[in-house]
Amino acid sequence: MPVTAKICGLTTPETLDAAIAGGASHVGFVFFPKSPRNVAPAQAAALAERAGRRVKIVGLFVDPNPAEIDAVRAQVRLDALQLHGSEHPALVSRLRMAHGVEVWKAIPVRVNDDVNSSRKYLGAATRILFDAKPPAGAELPGGTGMRFDWSLLSGFQHSLPWVLSGGLDSRNVREAARVTGAELVDVSSGVETAPGVKDVAKIAAFLQAVAQC
Repeated sequence: MPVTAKICGLTTPETLDAAIAGGASHVGFVFFPKSPRNVAPAQAAALAERAGRRVKIVGLFVDPNPAEIDAVRAQVRLDALQLHGSEHPALVSRLRMAHGVEVWKAIPVRVNDDVNSSRKYLGAATRILFDAKPPAGAELPGGTGMRFDWSLLSGFQHSLPWVLSGGLDSRNVREAARVTGAELVDVSSGVETAPGVKDVAKIAAFLQAVAQC
């Protein structure tokens, strides 16, 4: 199957347009105040309206209070929720049933046991996202530019569809997809000139590389 891409952490109309024009299947908006990519619901709502139905929209949350998600969804059309904290499978399942949209659960990976831990979300999440495990005490759970050992996913079989994230850019995404077998890749810092500052040319180059996978 062809590899598709999600461009995460978008904050401007120009970068949203670049993602859509380049063929991204998903775009992501971050609702986490500590992140340099954080967006206010009103800002995200304007971007979502601009995107229309041309692309799937994913809202990223970190250990959210369910009321936080309710407040965002009251303003922003979201096709999926991405949970990037330590959310328990029971909470993931409740959110999926309550909102009736896809729920992606991010799994931080450093060793093989981390990959296998994703299986506990079977029946709870809709999709798994494998990302590099940040250093202990790090304020951000993702978007750090770190990558993990892709060979941990070589030949990996999961009952849920999954996404590859962590340290991807236009130079390495083809190798990453080849080694892991990923059918959906997720990039944030790999298309930036500074934390939270997306670059239109880098987005285009990344999506061109994905199209060659």
